[in-house]
Amino acid sequence: MSEDSLSEIFKAETESKVLRNQSLSEDEIVSLLMSEEPRDVNWLYDLADRVRARFMGDAVFLRGIIEFSNYCRKNCFYCGIRRDNRRLKRYRMTVDEIVRTAIEMEPLGITTVVLQSGEDMRFNRDLTGELIRRIKAETDLAVTLSLGERNRETYEYWRDCGTDRYLIRFETSNRDVFRALHPDDDYDKRLNCIRNLKDLGVQTGSGFMIGLPGTTIEDIAHDILLCRELNLDMIGIGPFIPHPDTPLSQVGKRPGLEFCLRVLAVTRLVNPDAHIPATTAFDAHPHKGGRQLALQRGANVFMPNMTPQKYRQSYQLYPGKACVDEGGAQCAYCTQWRIDILGRTIGEGPGHTIKLQKF
Repeated sequence: MSEDSLSEIFKAETESKVLRNQSLSEDEIVSLLMSEEPRDVNWLYDLADRVRARFMGDAVFLRGIIEFSNYCRKNCFYCGIRRDNRRLKRYRMTVDEIVRTAIEMEPLGITTVVLQSGEDMRFNRDLTGELIRRIKAETDLAVTLSLGERNRETYEYWRDCGTDRYLIRFETSNRDVFRALHPDDDYDKRLNCIRNLKDLGVQTGSGFMIGLPGTTIEDIAHDILLCRELNLDMIGIGPFIPHPDTPLSQVGKRPGLEFCLRVLAVTRLVNPDAHIPATTAFDAHPHKGGRQLALQRGANVFMPNMTPQKYRQSYQLYPGKACVDEGGAQCAYCTQWRIDILGRTIGEGPGHTIKLQKF
């Protein structure tokens, strides 16, 4: 056993804490992330899976994504749909197209529609409100929005129109890195959006990217702890993968899949009662099947891409995105197969938050 191996005492104490929904310290998180000893990693994955089963159950909830516009007012240095990417073919779906796509989800076992776009201000407060109301009137789907930074009044209006959840990642807890990657954004404004959503009673998802240039393993520990501090209902994480048509195309090295899975597993230990999706970015690695592994390392949500096939190639936030040549039904059937072979069940109902009391 190497000197960097985790002691049996450390493992026992860690297990005792997380099964009682107590937080780990920064040092404990760093130790878990750094250990590459196969025995330790297998123990970590097993514990994360057991914590997921204990707090969240065996059901995997399906949340179908519609990427309805790739227009964006922001200019983030790593993102393929950034405002200044002139090589991108822009598109914007109509409200009728979006509603029709949402209606097609229900027979496939999907219980939530995730409406995602760049920060497209054409979809303002009123137009988006109309979209939400129509989906609520014509389907039984829960509605999740992922439309970036808006003011509190807009979030409140969308909640009143029927929005159930909102996703907005803080990306990193390192202020300096956030500032360097977001030339037209503000870290405190981003966190204020998250807190406004929580205060309004909207189920709130956020998260971070693994391996951003300039971050350390301690930063990742801070990211994981910030997720717990914010008391998030859903946590989305994934590897940093810069798009080739961005300023960061040659900067940094993509983190390895195994490290990303360790981060996911530790995120589950520290946030046992949050929904954690097996995000599409886990399948962007040369090792295909990353999302399958994520479901075995603590994830409990799968988000099949339901964007109409003709638009998918134009919504590539990063290169190597999975399923861009497939149709929505094909993605849904593939998802069901992945869940079946793991012996898990597909969640029924909207899969709303089940936040627990912290000890």
